[in-house]
Amino acid sequence: MTGDRIVLRGLRADGRHGVYPEERASGQPFVVDVVLGLDLAVAGRSDDVADTVHYGELAQQVVAVVAGEPVKLIETLAARVADVCLAYPMVADVEVTVHKPEAPVGVPFEDVAVTIVRTR
Repeated sequence: MTGDRIVLRGLRADGRHGVYPEERASGQPFVVDVVLGLDLAVAGRSDDVADTVHYGELAQQVVAVVAGEPVKLIETLAARVADVCLAYPMVADVEVTVHKPEAPVGVPFEDVAVTIVRTR
């Protein structure tokens, strides 16, 4: 990751992702963390949102991916979120963690998550 970062933690949305038909039928909550690596020097000097990634807009885009087209694996979901982040030309790299707090694991658990890192 580059030195400068924008971090969004705990973005929440319901989605219909999962391997099992009941997951896709009823849906469940997902939580997403995103860490963008980018150079924020220009934004720091200009004080202009046009010189950075508007994290409010990015948050809406991430939530739309989670609430959108179902996939079987949270690995695939994380990759789709990473693609959205890397669509911003100034983003050099991204770390995406997708948490599936109600995953059908069959035993008590605190968290199930997948983290991916993608670089331009």
